[in-house]
Amino acid sequence: QVQLVESGGGLVQAGGSLRLSCAASGRTFSTYDMGWFRQAPGKEREFVAAIAWIVGRSTNYADSVKGRFTISRDNAKNTVYLQMNSLKPEDTAVYYCAARRGTGRDLSREYDYWGQGTQVTVSS
Repeated sequence: QVQLVESGGGLVQAGGSLRLSCAASGRTFSTYDMGWFRQAPGKEREFVAAIAWIVGRSTNYADSVKGRFTISRDNAKNTVYLQMNSLKPEDTAVYYCAARRGTGRDLSREYDYWGQGTQVTVSS
C-alpha cells in the first residue's frame, strides 16, 4: 500500500510558475511509476505527466503541457515533483499524484494509488 500526499498548489497569475510535490509512504517508492493527473470543474480527470521507475526514468507528457511542465523524482526523499512554468488559465484544476507498481509501459494510465489532490488556480 502506498499513501500519497500532494502539496504546492495555490493561486498564480498567468505566465507564472508553481512546483507541486508528492510525498509517498513506504520503502518501495523507487519501484513505482509515478504520475500526475488533473481534473478541472465539470471535466473528466486527465493525464498530465508521468515518470517511470526504471533506470533512465522515461517520462511522458500530455501534449497540452509539453515544453512547460517537467516531472522529476527523488527516490531518496520518496518524492515526485511537477514543475509548472508558463501557466495558463486552462491549467486551473485539482492536481492529483498517482502511483503504480513499475512497468515503464504506457505511463498515462492504470494507476492504483491516488493522493487527495491539490488545487491550482491560474488567473488571467
